[in-house]
Amino acid sequence: MDISTTSSQGGEGGEGGQLERVMAAMRRRISARALPPGAKLPSIRGCAKTMGVSTSTVAEAYGRLVAEGAVQARPGSGFYVTRTPQPLALAEIGPRLERAVDPFWVSRQSLEAGRAVLKPGCGWLPADWMPEADLRRALREVARAETAVLTDYGTPLGHAPLRQLLSRRMAAQGVVAPPAQILLTESGTQAIDMLLRLLVEPGDTVLVDDPCYFNFLALLRAHRVEIVGVPMTPAGPDVEAFAAVVASHRPRLYITNAAIHNPTGAVLSPSIAHRLLALCEAGDVTVIEDDIFGDFEEEAAPRLAALDGLSRVIRIGSFSKTLTAAARCGYVAARPEWIAALVDLKIATSFGGSPVAAELTHALLRDGSYRRHLNGLRERLARTTADVRARLGVLGIRPWIEPRGGLFLWCALPDGIDAAAVARRAMAHDVVLAPGNVFSVSQSAGGMMRFNVAQCGDPRVFSVLARAMEGAAAEG
Repeated sequence: MDISTTSSQGGEGGEGGQLERVMAAMRRRISARALPPGAKLPSIRGCAKTMGVSTSTVAEAYGRLVAEGAVQARPGSGFYVTRTPQPLALAEIGPRLERAVDPFWVSRQSLEAGRAVLKPGCGWLPADWMPEADLRRALREVARAETAVLTDYGTPLGHAPLRQLLSRRMAAQGVVAPPAQILLTESGTQAIDMLLRLLVEPGDTVLVDDPCYFNFLALLRAHRVEIVGVPMTPAGPDVEAFAAVVASHRPRLYITNAAIHNPTGAVLSPSIAHRLLALCEAGDVTVIEDDIFGDFEEEAAPRLAALDGLSRVIRIGSFSKTLTAAARCGYVAARPEWIAALVDLKIATSFGGSPVAAELTHALLRDGSYRRHLNGLRERLARTTADVRARLGVLGIRPWIEPRGGLFLWCALPDGIDAAAVARRAMAHDVVLAPGNVFSVSQSAGGMMRFNVAQCGDPRVFSVLARAMEGAAAEG
């Protein structure tokens, strides 16, 4: 992030505003490690010229940063970032968004919300949609397991019977992954984090869909990589744009969703899947295919991991969305040498997974109750999606596509209405929304909104949304 980019996004408004703007720009660069410990700050004269302020304003800003302990003054040499590492502020990395509607805010408000807060912007099912009776039965079963399950660390690869079951499930989708090539993780998020530790270095380029799941962006910024987006179409990424990015940016990695895309609901077509793999092969790009929403699909979509044979594609998954997020269990399927390296990373970062979570997941998957739960879930989601789509249509909100399953409707608001402004107004009435730009690298989705249909059952969602849109239209 350079100073000129940062400066255009701060408040103006007089000398006091200019002073705060210079300080905020430097704090962001320090937090994002663009200015690491020991680095020299731009000269007072150079900073003043770049930011369009007086040299006295920069001098005072630098002086205040010295007083805060973030910067050290070296007479005759300049100003330097203190050697004491400053906390990495993820919210300050990447495009500067209004804090009220950035990805971290959406997640935090959804996770911290009390029962009175409605959450059509969150990414999970309501509690009463989950298989409570089956969960309680499985918990009783796990409670009767041998003591070691309740007290010991898990094995490095994870619970063997669950890995065997996952291997059979993937084989049904054409993904050949023996149990020895499957590593259990605490979640899909942990799986991606471990893979980023293994596969990329700070400054590497990683390719994502635009829009994409916003926590992909958060994780990538935490690993300090360069993020490049490729526009999504209803049949997958724009292949021509994908080819151009591979040629010009030489990305190390591409992260995408399998099956039903988050947030758009798009489904990858077979022809685009083959072309993407050919481009990744030619450009030596590794692919992480996140299949966390795969169990929601009505008809099986192409899997890059199946077409590729786990050569350069890595498959990850989790049961947080369909079973429980309270005892999380995810997995990675990859080629043997990568699994071996991931085992070491797992030991280094978390030592061992949870045997209890793995046993619980296995108990729910092995007896047919999970299959019955999914059948009922898909039927309920289909009915709910139709109802929510109709309710949104009354407000002039239209889906980008008609999704083939899943939780989400990716929708366009009426022309001229900014989704972030709507989200800010809705939150004042205890409704958490997910505006489009939190999913977009290019910040080109300002008029879009993602709705979780399962979280739209309360009529207040639509009455608050209507008022928020009216206010945002007047504001605009």
